Amino acid sequence: MGLADWFNTFCSNIQVQDGGTISTRYKAITRRLNTDFWNTTSETSHSLYVGSYGRNTAIQGFSDLDMVFELPSDLYIQYDKHSGNGQSALLQAVHNSMQKTYSTSSLGADGQVVVVSFQDGITFEVVPVFNNNAGSYTFPDSNDGGTWRTTDPKPEIQAIRTRNSNCNSNLVPLCRMMRSWKRKWDVPIGGLLIDTLAYQFIDGWQYKNKSCLYYDYMCRDFFRFMADQDKEQKYWRAPGSGQYVNGKGLFQWKATRCYNIADEAIEQEMATPKREWSAKQKWREIFGTSYPD
Repeated sequence: MGLADWFNTFCSNIQVQDGGTISTRYKAITRRLNTDFWNTTSETSHSLYVGSYGRNTAIQGFSDLDMVFELPSDLYIQYDKHSGNGQSALLQAVHNSMQKTYSTSSLGADGQVVVVSFQDGITFEVVPVFNNNAGSYTFPDSNDGGTWRTTDPKPEIQAIRTRNSNCNSNLVPLCRMMRSWKRKWDVPIGGLLIDTLAYQFIDGWQYKNKSCLYYDYMCRDFFRFMADQDKEQKYWRAPGSGQYVNGKGLFQWKATRCYNIADEAIEQEMATPKREWSAKQKWREIFGTSYPD
């Protein structure tokens, strides 16, 4: 088994395996909300996967699945004029609808979302939204007396999809591998920031159109890219939407450490004779046991 096989196996190991279960739950939630708010039993209309699952960058073992559900615009007028906290009342209405289907699940409104927690560890976070003319969404935030906020996930999803297509489908695997690194090293970095930095990096990477035979270089060079980010920087701009992506802590030190380990792994790969076992142990040190031994 050569280098390309190692990384192919790794990428396969971290790919989400329970897509069928996720789809079934997504459709059930959509059907329930459509029944109550749109008078239709459609399992797909008015809803959208967002977050890492929507961008196709989630990995096996992820816990929070984000989805938005678009409500009729007249409800915005109704709850905007609501006496008291209309945003909280709207979330409660969505909560009550979903409880008809998931009466035994852990269900609760949490500021901006309605949460359904399943026993296998996956939590659906449902954001009720209103569609804006420009394609963005307005959503309720019940905190501090209630307010309306805006989110714009569709351009982010499209930007990742387009750049992934333009770099020989290498962007999505990079985003996923770096989530495995985040998990193994407990890195203080959010998923959207990983995707944002990977999106920026790969556009200028000299081997972006090569095969997975170059994934060792890709990971090493991306660690260098992350390590070189300004430690004083507080936020970045998400691809597509340009929304602010706040940092969660200093990830640069761990990126530097793993740049050095990746460089050692590549040295083992290129030694004469090759020291394949030693190289794989270095990659497992970075990515954990999903990387083949």
